[in-house]
Amino acid sequence: MSIFEELESEVRSYSRGWPVVFDRAQGSHLYDESGKPYLDFFAGAGALNYGHNNPQLKQALVDYIQRDGVTHALDMFTVAKRDFLQTFRDKILDPRGLGYKVVFPGPGGANAVEAALKLARKVTGRESVINFTNAFHGMTLGALSVTGNSMKRGGAGVPLVHATPMPYDKYFDGAMPDFLYFEKLLEDSGSGLNEPAAVIVEGVQGEGGINAARLEWLKGLDDLCKRHNILLILDDVQMGCGRTGPFFSFEDAGITPDIVCLSKSISGYGIPMALTLIKPELDVWEPGEHNGTFRGISPAFVTAKEAIDVYWSDDALEKSTKAKGERIAAAFSGIVEAYPEAELLAKGRGLARGIEFRSGDLAGRVCAEAFARGLLMETSGPDGEVMKLLPPLTLTDDELTQGLSIIDESVKAVLKK
Repeated sequence: MSIFEELESEVRSYSRGWPVVFDRAQGSHLYDESGKPYLDFFAGAGALNYGHNNPQLKQALVDYIQRDGVTHALDMFTVAKRDFLQTFRDKILDPRGLGYKVVFPGPGGANAVEAALKLARKVTGRESVINFTNAFHGMTLGALSVTGNSMKRGGAGVPLVHATPMPYDKYFDGAMPDFLYFEKLLEDSGSGLNEPAAVIVEGVQGEGGINAARLEWLKGLDDLCKRHNILLILDDVQMGCGRTGPFFSFEDAGITPDIVCLSKSISGYGIPMALTLIKPELDVWEPGEHNGTFRGISPAFVTAKEAIDVYWSDDALEKSTKAKGERIAAAFSGIVEAYPEAELLAKGRGLARGIEFRSGDLAGRVCAEAFARGLLMETSGPDGEVMKLLPPLTLTDDELTQGLSIIDESVKAVLKK
């Protein structure tokens, strides 16, 4: 592995916790170059909701490449883009009563967030944006300005301005009514809070520690934004595409955000792709006012269309995701009860789950024990104190059983010492 140490930047992170060279991947498993399998409960940080090299998506991609389909097209019209848009409208937007227009902002989640922030400011003529404690929205300067993690913010090298953090759901553990502070600042002319263009929020904070907002909290936030004429941006980059059960993480709350950011698993195959969905009345862009060289990667459109056709033509995947999520919740509750002295906390929704430990050291040691047993998990939260699970939505019941067994053994190995 010397070439990585010699040539790759110190900024690398995941490889430090998993110091092997991976060579092959299929379904819910990665294989190192010696052929050793690792059960993957990381899934590309949520970019592989349908598993590695999903055979149905792979066949559609191979067929497209073999017929010399257009690969790179900027924002030109292509058959691949047309097929994706029609499928996305017919099977995702229309059945949910969503009339969004689609912006192709660039290849990653941060691109989708940057487009959302720029558009909200352009539409409203205001600069200020409200974000939330422990939020994560990306590593570009605009996205970092609405991100909570101090380490990531510190990497910017410049002041991060025009954003004001508010407490996320349960931040005060119920000691304060929802939005009391936020609404007081909005209504008090002496508060010093600039009138916001938008509020940006995650339905479940993944990087922030698997903090799942209550549905009534999301409804309350939506209502507050409507009453104060503030645009609501829902960042579904990690929790969209079925991660919490429904296609969008906000569906069960019964709200319709003004702007929605999607990326990670929207291509279905791990190919870079992002969307910013906007209500039609917000589509005030001038031609070329927000663009990017890699906003038209046709192979991603091909696999995205296939993923929707295969997994979102009915509600089977949604039901399966919720059922598997409840299995994990029950297993995690058992772990919490088995170690009362450890003060553990089970968290999450759907197949975004975690256990919060008293320290990042403990959570990191559990993940290290799991890696030694052939399971990939990461930590999240401001101090890395949450053991975080993002398995493929397509994992089998047997794979889930195996993973939960390894987690149980790993927690025991750490907490019994």
